[in-house]
Amino acid sequence: MKKTLIFDAHLDLAMNAIEWNRDLTRPLDEIRAREMHMKDKPDRGRGTVCLPELRKGKIGLVVATQISRVSASGSSLPGWHSPQQAWAMTQAQLAWYKEMEAMNEMVQITDTKQLDAHLALWNDESIDDEKKPIGYILSLEGADSLVEISYLHRAYDYGLRAVGLSHFGPGRYAPGTKTQGSIKPLGKELLKEMSKLNLILDVTHLTDDGFDEAMKTYRGPIWASHHNVRKLVPTQRQLTDEQIKQLLDHGAVIGGMLDCWAMDIRFIDTVSDPWQLDIKLEKLIDHWDHICQIAGNSYHIAIGSDLDGIFGTEQSPWDMDSIADLQKYQSLLFKRGYTMDDVENIFHKNWIRFLRNAWA
Repeated sequence: MKKTLIFDAHLDLAMNAIEWNRDLTRPLDEIRAREMHMKDKPDRGRGTVCLPELRKGKIGLVVATQISRVSASGSSLPGWHSPQQAWAMTQAQLAWYKEMEAMNEMVQITDTKQLDAHLALWNDESIDDEKKPIGYILSLEGADSLVEISYLHRAYDYGLRAVGLSHFGPGRYAPGTKTQGSIKPLGKELLKEMSKLNLILDVTHLTDDGFDEAMKTYRGPIWASHHNVRKLVPTQRQLTDEQIKQLLDHGAVIGGMLDCWAMDIRFIDTVSDPWQLDIKLEKLIDHWDHICQIAGNSYHIAIGSDLDGIFGTEQSPWDMDSIADLQKYQSLLFKRGYTMDDVENIFHKNWIRFLRNAWA
């Protein structure tokens, strides 16, 4: 079956490169072999993402993150002890992306002109995919590292185009997953400044109160880069039907994620085994189906895999060895009654349409 271009809207590439010390330019088996005897992370030797595997899977476009939390005194979550340290980490991550650009491994996309040029390259069948750079849109997952709101302009100038206010736990701008509460006053000021720059607001990881506030007040484009359905996995991390309807009203796209605990309520991270619970790639289609039934079409679902987001094969569908296996969704979607038009919407057209509208 001919491969179709894929746009994955959530990958923590620089975190893996800088904090996990993974050379993502190398083959996946080599990266795993180098980690064979390492025990500092639960996913050591089990990573699923590298640049060669992205090309193998024809994943030519990604939303790539900067991510760096500030952890308050007494918090059990890992993080930096000051906003300045967190900012410095995001700048190390930025430096890695720039090194990948210098090597022609990646290319940054910040506007429609660059987007069109990159799509033309990846649609050019006279050039082998292995020789094409991966296009990336830069996103900040959790705003903790913005020392003050003026730093948002510095980030915009180096290409930042999407921001999520929060991640897991408490945040300087807004509380996140596994917490409760409203967006903080500083976060509300940040939203005003983001709208002036027409930055994309990523509502992923907001609390329910924070989600409602953001949807009512934000005047710029909104997406949910990596979010599944609460009807199927009833935890605060997933979207309720009402939240889905609000996103549809805003013309948003929702990226389905492949972390097993976000796909199947039975899965407990660091405890469960995907094979024993028979959690396969197809499980995500149940979540996509639910959104399609609400929307009445396939224009609002897509891929935001979050693969290698602090987990590897131990917490991914058992019929997936690497991110290149995202191509399996073509036949899986056909099996479930989706058409080729639907597949193209999910694989890339919905994200691209969103960006064209957001950047018009």
